[in-house]
Formats: sequence, structure tokens, C-alpha cells
Amino acid sequence: MRYPLSCGHKIMKHNISITTVTESKVKGIDFNNIPLGTTFTDHMFICDYNNGVWENPRIEPMGMIPTHPAAMALHYGQAIFEGMKATVDADGNPMLFRADKNAARLNTSADRMGMPHFPTDLFVEGLTKLVDLERNWIPPTDGSALYLRPFMYADEAFIGMRAATHYKFIIMASPAGPFFSKRIRLWAEKHYIRAVNGGTGEAKAAGNYAAAIRPTELAKAKGFDQVLWLDAIEHKYIQEVGTMNIFFKIDGKFITPNRDGSILDGITRMSVIDILRDKGYQVTERTITIDEIQEAAKNKTLEEAFGTGTAVGIAYIQDIGVGDEVIHVSNESPVGLDVNNTLNAIKTGKVEDKFGWMQKVENQLA
Repeated sequence: MRYPLSCGHKIMKHNISITTVTESKVKGIDFNNIPLGTTFTDHMFICDYNNGVWENPRIEPMGMIPTHPAAMALHYGQAIFEGMKATVDADGNPMLFRADKNAARLNTSADRMGMPHFPTDLFVEGLTKLVDLERNWIPPTDGSALYLRPFMYADEAFIGMRAATHYKFIIMASPAGPFFSKRIRLWAEKHYIRAVNGGTGEAKAAGNYAAAIRPTELAKAKGFDQVLWLDAIEHKYIQEVGTMNIFFKIDGKFITPNRDGSILDGITRMSVIDILRDKGYQVTERTITIDEIQEAAKNKTLEEAFGTGTAVGIAYIQDIGVGDEVIHVSNESPVGLDVNNTLNAIKTGKVEDKFGWMQKVENQLA
């Protein structure tokens, strides 16, 4: 079935066409046992960039996308993405969290990677319509959500070093359970690097994550879960964790690495800073050395640490490996747990959204 996107007699700003599947696969999903990253919903949003214009926005059944072997993303790495989640409130309404911030960050990444901006209003409208269509795919259990992956890549068939002239923007969705079910252990990496000032560290570029795969596998072989990235020059200033930003609570106050162009501007990070300050905690964004964390652990002022990110939510940190030493952070994260509960309660409408972060997805396709 194919029809123009509309709600009653209301004409939407963008002419997004929708082609639906004949039968949804959602009936066969066990939301209590969701395989990580391998289950996808029935539909995806697609838009093409050609001759300087984004055109043909559409929602169609999830499926393979024909790609020429010379597609420039495969050879020169012009590929960026975002991570978001849709939750449901007590009445079953889908809820989006700070979608405008994801749209803005996508375009920041596009700037750095020499790619065109994607219109913010089309980003939000396409995302909203896709979530509306896939509302039955949102897991109802606490800590679970519908993970949304907007991404853009160069699909022009050309072998040559320049910016592409043809791109695809796609949003796909995948139901997801809690990311980490246990406290995590980090490995402070002093050989490999993630980013340097002037590089692509602040962009959510695919290549950043490709470069992290080998160091992460080595960290796991040592018994750790994620890499704690240090600066590229002196290997002592903490930047971020493999899939998240990081916070430390030392002597009752919170510190987190400042944005210096080499770490991701995390949307969960900025939200956690607001929540902590609202709860009365002092939060300082500044440079942090691994030596400072070691010293705080020795003098018993290191109280807790946690990572923040869309996929992980709040991940509580137990240990940090630094060479032959293991820094024991804590066995409990009472503030991190409180912040996580607050964040989840805001996302599910259980507490007042005093920050104005949430957007309810109205049922426009009924």
C-alpha cells in the first residue's frame, strides 16, 4: 500500500510517501529476549541527495539497498551516523528524546566530513513518521527502547579523492534491551589513540569506530569491557570511553572531560550534566589526567564513575586498568543509579519533563 503522508485533512510540510509491508514481523518478537543489533523493524526512512538537493523522502519496507562497488563511502569513508531511542509513556504513546539535538549533531558531523547538511525539519518529520509507523516495535519493559539509527553515506560511483555529489540518508530502527547488565571494567589505552585536535573526534563518523575495533578487542582479551581513551600526545589526559562519555565523582563533586574538539558532544552527556546540577551537585568540565584518578583512588576520594551514551544509558564503572595496576573505582554508584532512574522516568513520562526534552509522537497513521 502506498499513500502520501497526512493526518486527516492536515497537509504535512514534506511530501513523504509510505509503502508498508503486508504483514508485520513484530508478532514473532520476544521483547524479553532481544538479540543485540540483529533485529530490525519492518520499515526504514530513505532520502536521496542529488544535484545539490535532498529529494524523494520515503518510508518503505526494510530491505537491501543496491550499492555500486565504486560507492565513495566504501573507498573514502564519507559516512556518519546518529544514535537515538524511542520509548513509551504510561499511555503507550511513543516518545522521542531531544531529537533536535541529534539533527544538529548530524550536521556538525557532516560539516567535518565534507558532506551536505540534512534539513532538521525533514530529519524530525521523517523520524517521527517512522516511529509512528513502528510504534508496536517499542519494547514496553523498563530499560528497553526502540533504538533509532539515522545515517548518511556517499553512494556516488566514483573513484577519485573529492567530496561526493550523491548521498543517501536513512533511518532504521531496532528494538533493544538494556546494553550493560553488569558493572563494567575499562582499559586505559596508552598505545592506540582515538582522536586528536583537528581530527574527526568530535564527528560521529564511521571511521572513528572502525579505528577502535582492534584496541577494544585487545582490551577484552585482558578482561576489560571497553577502552578508556587518552590523549594522542601525552597519553595521560582522559577523553572518553569506546561508546560513551565519562563522569567521575571525586570528593562529592563531579568532573567530566571538557569538549576540546576530540571528544563527542554526547546528548546523554549534556543531559546528565543538567540533571546533576538540578540535583544540587557541582559539575565541572575540564581536563582530567589518569594520574589524578589514580591519586583519588589511593586517597579514597574517588567515590564513583559512570559512562553516558544513547545505547548504554548510564554504565556504572567498577575498575580501570592502567598498565600493571587496576584502579578500583567502586562497587556501587548511588548517584549514577539515581541519575539513570531520573533519565528513564523522564523518557517514559513517569516524572515531569521540567527540561522540555521529550516529544510525544502523535498517532497520525490510524
